[in-house]
This record gives sequence, structure tokens and C-alpha cells, in this order.
Amino acid sequence: MRRVVVTGLGMITSLGTGVEKSWKAIKEGKTGIKLIESFDTTDNPVKIAGEVRDFEPTEFGMEKKELKKLARNTQFAIAATKMAIEDSGLVIDEKNENKVGVIVSSGIGGIEVFEDQHATMIEKGVRRISPFTIPAMICNMASGNVGIYFGAKGPNKAVVTACAAGTHSIGDSYEMIKSGRTDAMITGGTEACITKFAINSFANMKALSTRNDEPGKSSRPFTADRDGFVMGEGAGILILEELESAKARGAKIYAEVVGYGETCDAYHITSPSEGGEGAVRAFRMALEEGNITLDEVDYINAHGTSTPANDRNETAAIKEVFGEHAYNLNVSSTKGATGHGLGAAGGIEGAILALSIAEGVIPPTINYDMPDPDLDLNYTPNEMVKKDIRVAMSSSLGFGGHNAVIAMKKFKD
Repeated sequence: MRRVVVTGLGMITSLGTGVEKSWKAIKEGKTGIKLIESFDTTDNPVKIAGEVRDFEPTEFGMEKKELKKLARNTQFAIAATKMAIEDSGLVIDEKNENKVGVIVSSGIGGIEVFEDQHATMIEKGVRRISPFTIPAMICNMASGNVGIYFGAKGPNKAVVTACAAGTHSIGDSYEMIKSGRTDAMITGGTEACITKFAINSFANMKALSTRNDEPGKSSRPFTADRDGFVMGEGAGILILEELESAKARGAKIYAEVVGYGETCDAYHITSPSEGGEGAVRAFRMALEEGNITLDEVDYINAHGTSTPANDRNETAAIKEVFGEHAYNLNVSSTKGATGHGLGAAGGIEGAILALSIAEGVIPPTINYDMPDPDLDLNYTPNEMVKKDIRVAMSSSLGFGGHNAVIAMKKFKD
């Protein structure tokens, strides 16, 4: 089977547009979570989120007249793809266009388009609904538009598995290259659902933090007083390539993708199975595919949502898989910095995984000031750690019982 490497990255998060802005802030323990500015939250129970505040789509080749056809999540995807392609130096032309594919996923898609156009229908009548509504809002259009904008004619699809979608996309892309169906993939996740309807829908589930008086401390993975996740938005895009073609063009290599696991809890529509049983199987699947021994793993970028159930069960899963070695490795959740990007989370965290390996840096779990006595792993509290990382893993666990885990290792020729 062919080897697969990461050669380009693009990121948009609440910490800033661009890999450099986001990654620098994550390493420094900063957060992009603030009071919501994009709509009036006066009567809302949740007033906080990780909004992207510095994004201008026209700076990334999108014409102003075209924006009405592109939902915000699609705009993020196009922009992050442009960054990733430029970072990788990959040229897509008639020689390789059929062997470059796209899997860029969202959990919800263009929900702001749906909300806006539904309001238009109620207020002004059905004839005022924009004809661009459907092609703007449906979940596959981020991936479809990336193919259109960059001329990638290989396999193109979107995976819709809630918070696991971005990691499933990377894993599926890895398998496509490994099996020879494609030579390169544009992959990751994108999401933009910080809207009145979406925020309040999650709030009514009691899934979100209500720590409105301390926005910067509201996302608190693995702490005793965690009270829910904080919505984020943005995109994380990776360029994956077959190793020999990447080497032939002199591409820089961040890391090698070596394993992928995907399972279903078959348990509950929102709650993870007790003990993280589904996550356990996904971790083991990725380890087996990568031929990775437990003691080779140095870092896990956890799903770490800051919800009581996720953090407890994910910790249990890591301990079940790694046994005593669980206490030797570093675990961290970067959602305290970025917020939880839903379908974008796995893409953003996949990019963070590659950067961590390339730089030998483990990003911190911020706001870790009240340890939960039942959660006793090394969560890399509050400050980054410099460490030579041999193998790192990223886990994403979505509503519906969807579990996805990827493994990357330090590249050695």
C-alpha cells in the first residue's frame, strides 16, 4: 500500500484567519471565545461563542457578486483550501486534475442561508425565496465548490457525521490515496452555525456552557466544573499526498498519516456509550492499521468538548486502550482556544496534529484550574509542552454515536 503524507495546511478559527495566527495563539494559551456579536443575544440563555471576526472572503478570490451563492461555511472552505494549496505548492492542472479529490465536510452546512430565506418567505412570501437557497445551504456544497474553484476533478463528496465529520473526511481521504484511487486529496471540515436558531437549539438541549460572565473561561475541558461546550466556527483543510509524488516535486512534509479508525456506538442519539466503548474500538482500529505499539504514542488531541459526559467517557476510553501508558502520554483539548467547530473540529484538529508533530509542540488544555478527581490523565494544563512526538492521534466523537480517530507519525523516509 502507498504511503500518505500531509503537505499543506489551511486554518480559519476564532483566533484568526490563517494558520500562523491560529497556531501561535493556541500555543500561547489564548482563546477566541467572546460574547457573540453577530446577533442580539439579549433574551438568550447562551451569549458566548468562538466567532471568526477577521475574515474577508474577497481576499481569497471570491467575487463579491458570487457571495450570495456561497454560504459562510463554504466561504471558509474555499479560503482555507487556497491557503493549504499555496502552502503545499501543489499545482492542479490537466496532468493531474482527475487524480486530485476533495472531501470537505460540515455537520450542518449553510444554516444561516436557511434561516434568512425562511424568514424572507414568512415576511415577504414564497416568490421572494432566493433561487440560490438550495445550492448555497446543502452540506455537500463546500466540497463541491472547492472542486469548482480549484479544478480538482477526482472523487468529491461530503461526510455528514456531526462532530466527527472533519476527522472522517481526513481518514477517508487517506484511504483513497493509500488504495490508489487518488494521488492527492483536499480534505478537512468547515462550519459556520453561530446563528440565533442554532445556538438556541443547542442551548435548549443543555449542551452549551452558560458561563456568559466569563467567556474566555467558559470552555473548560476535563475540569470538575465544566458545564457544556462553546460553539465555534471556521475551517481546517489539509492537503494529503502520496509520498513518492510529494517527494518528486520537493514538497515539505508535516507528518505521515498512518492509521484510521471509525465505529458507531449504536447506543444513543446524543450521549456517548458508557466507558467510551465505541471510541475504544476506533482507537484500536487506527493503531492496528498503523502497526503502532501503545508506547509509541506520545500525544492525543482529544475531542475534549467540556461536556460532563464526553470528557468522562473519552478519558475512560483512553485508559482502556492504553492501560498504564495512558499516564505517560500527553492529552490535550484545543477547544478551549477555538470553541467547538462541530463538523470543522476534526479538520482544525487534524491540522493541529500535523503542526504538533512537525514542530515538536503539544498545545495546552487551557482553563484547567479545577481538576476533576475522576479524570486523572496528563491533560497538558495551561501551557504548551515541547516534546519530540513520534506518533499522535486525534479523536472526534459525534451525535448519533459516530466515532473517528486518525493517527499521524513523524515522517521518516
